[in-house]
Amino acid sequence: MALGLNVSEPEETCSDQHCPFHGSLSVRGQTLEGMVASTDMDKTVVVEREYDVRVPKYDRYMKRRSRIPAHAPPCLGLEVGDTVRIAETRPLSKTKSHVVIERVGGDD
Repeated sequence: MALGLNVSEPEETCSDQHCPFHGSLSVRGQTLEGMVASTDMDKTVVVEREYDVRVPKYDRYMKRRSRIPAHAPPCLGLEVGDTVRIAETRPLSKTKSHVVIERVGGDD
């Protein structure tokens, strides 16, 4: 199944219905890149993004971070420290509205 994004399909297969490659979940909206901060939840990872915000009063930049819960399909095999790309999707739970679509880099 094609996602409409320029990502490669994982070698492994899974039977997860919320997998964008092997299930029926469609992706839409924005794609973001970040690092996996936590894998403690079942089928969910927390992706942390760091970005700079300009503070006009001091004419400097301040670091901010956001933590986004995302669905982790079992076929990707994610670990803490991996750099991943996530895509927006329909709400999967109270907090999850993103799914991991690609593993960009690892903690190799």
